[in-house]
Amino acid sequence: MLLLETEYARLAFTCCPIYAFTSMLLVTVADESTLRRVAAAAAGKAYAPYSRFYVGAALLLDTGEIVTGCNVENASYRLTTCAEQTAVARAVAEHGPATRIRAVAVANADASVACQPCGACRQTIAEFADASCRIYYPGDGGKPGECSLGDLLPAGFQGDSLR
Repeated sequence: MLLLETEYARLAFTCCPIYAFTSMLLVTVADESTLRRVAAAAAGKAYAPYSRFYVGAALLLDTGEIVTGCNVENASYRLTTCAEQTAVARAVAEHGPATRIRAVAVANADASVACQPCGACRQTIAEFADASCRIYYPGDGGKPGECSLGDLLPAGFQGDSLR
């Protein structure tokens, strides 16, 4: 179930008036569950013959659509593409430059190994998401982890600073 910003604000204010509101739509428990499952499936499609670290990512766009990506390694290592970057590139290719990301889930084939987006992926996500964007990942020992993009990248580069 997706709530419009005004519906979310009204609901949250009624229940918990101290919450601040963002322009991002609410991410439900069902959204999170779906994102984690779809990211895990995308990890199964990764091309990682060198590291054998198979990573998948799923993006929940502000339109409610989900876009996936997986890591694609290269023998030169430097040309390897992370799952998150692959998903972002696919989202832009399919939905255009106005793409906005509401939430990201990352998974790897070995769910017991912690796996958060790397620094480059955090910055790539930040290009298309607000600091409130939810990030879901496998934490230590395979426990589900969650935080905001702002938690992961508190001082990221912003396009406004380049103008």
